[in-house]
Amino acid sequence: MEFTWKYQQAVPRRLRSALRMEGVTSSLMKVAIYHGGKMLVNGEEKWAVDLVHPGDHFTLVLPPEAGNDHVVAYPAPIQIVYEDRDFLILNKPAGVATVPAHHVPVPDSLVNRVKAYYQQQEYENQVIHVATRLDKDTSGLVIFPKHRFAHAVLDRQLKRHQVKKNYLALVQGPLKASHGYIDAPIMRDPASFVQRMVGTGGKASVTEYWVQDKNAQGSLAKIRLHTGRTHQIRVHFSYLGHPLLGDEMYGQGSALIARQALHCYWLQFYSPFKGANITVTAPLPDDMRAAIAALKLTEP
Repeated sequence: MEFTWKYQQAVPRRLRSALRMEGVTSSLMKVAIYHGGKMLVNGEEKWAVDLVHPGDHFTLVLPPEAGNDHVVAYPAPIQIVYEDRDFLILNKPAGVATVPAHHVPVPDSLVNRVKAYYQQQEYENQVIHVATRLDKDTSGLVIFPKHRFAHAVLDRQLKRHQVKKNYLALVQGPLKASHGYIDAPIMRDPASFVQRMVGTGGKASVTEYWVQDKNAQGSLAKIRLHTGRTHQIRVHFSYLGHPLLGDEMYGQGSALIARQALHCYWLQFYSPFKGANITVTAPLPDDMRAAIAALKLTEP
């Protein structure tokens, strides 16, 4: 796979520096140097220390990525929201894990389904890169970078909190503030391998929310994550005393919905390959729409 840029600076620069300006990491350059890739200037193979001059075209060539034989392809449907050469974005249904679990009778996760899709499409790169994840019983948007360069790009943006994700959630009872921040550190619950909790020894975690509608039974909230901790939304709203409807781990089950009422409906990040933001949406699933209607709340 090739990536080419035109060098538009006024003074010459070493090839490795020009590549770094375009987001190419040292790891990607090592792949190009030692593992079957190339670095070119005006179509000629060059070393990292060679110079790039104004007006030159410089290229990174990455070798194909062979798939992982330990990941089983599972040919089940996927709902594609967006796809280009670099990124695949899916609308994940509730009940399907993002990544494979150990010791399950059927190897069905989004990763397994995407592997089957990549094989069907005969893509050059067969490694399943996962940039964002959702809990098994949370629905909504998940990003799969389609090659190692795209994964590096997304990883950097995630670490800098530049990937924006909005959720819709139904919580128990009426939230007092129409707009609020939950700034409370999250840590592992020492009594559980899976659960998290708010605690002074935890990592900084910030959740922002806007109430869309509410009554005595519940509230519909739009949520923006400013950090990306495991179970963050579920933990934070339980901490407020308003656990998500149907969340048996951090609250209690509900007759209105058979899982936590949480859906990632909007997502935005920057694609340097297109030089533009990618913005996608996913409609509310039927079970959340039914729960909203049962609570006599208004859909956004």
